[in-house]
Amino acid sequence: MPEIASLYRYPVKGFSPEPLDAAELAVSRPIAGDRIYAIENGPSGFDPAAPALQPKVKFLCLMKNARLARLHTTFDHESGRWTIEGAGAPFTADLSTEAGQAATEALLSDFMAEERRGPLKVLSAPGHSFSDVGKPYVSFINLASVAALGELIGQPVDPLRFRANIYLDGLDPWADLDLVGRAARLGEAELVFVKRTRRCVATNVDPVTAERDLDIPGTLQRAFDHMDCGIYAEITRAGAVRPGDGLVFA
Repeated sequence: MPEIASLYRYPVKGFSPEPLDAAELAVSRPIAGDRIYAIENGPSGFDPAAPALQPKVKFLCLMKNARLARLHTTFDHESGRWTIEGAGAPFTADLSTEAGQAATEALLSDFMAEERRGPLKVLSAPGHSFSDVGKPYVSFINLASVAALGELIGQPVDPLRFRANIYLDGLDPWADLDLVGRAARLGEAELVFVKRTRRCVATNVDPVTAERDLDIPGTLQRAFDHMDCGIYAEITRAGAVRPGDGLVFA
């Protein structure tokens, strides 16, 4: 039976993953605390009073800014304090305050240097997730597909390149791509798979070294005539999930 190998969320878009021991999934919502902040790279047009999908390139993101992987960040969801290591002395600021946001913007402005397209700004909006699809989905990666991709490339591929929420063991390679439209139970939650994940050059960045050392979208395109790896699901019944929980198809 396929099962959860690991769970992650990404409190600040483009920055470090946060491993989870468990997650409470809510109906038609992303994982709580996932991509609740983004760093605007020059004016984006984002309106906190009417939050909507914006292209990822309007924010700091690995697709354009590989150097972000050189930073190790942690976020305290109770206090709102974000810690950054790798940009000089360890830095901590409260992202819920104007002073904390200003200090963060100043630090990252220095770190980003010539990759700044304008003023950096910490963005958030109540209930909004800065996902790449603008829908309240949870993202999945099939670890067998990642292993098969590594065989095509000729070296192991770190699954964290794909920045998914839920990593699955026990599926055949690429079987996840055929799940669109299928319903399933996962732990105490229920879901329906809704959309394949089309990969961009962000996956070319090694999450440890920050080097662009692989061509994952190109490899997928040459091998399969598409650039899909992973799948999104919408939660249809709330419930808790944790590593080891099985995926049972309806």
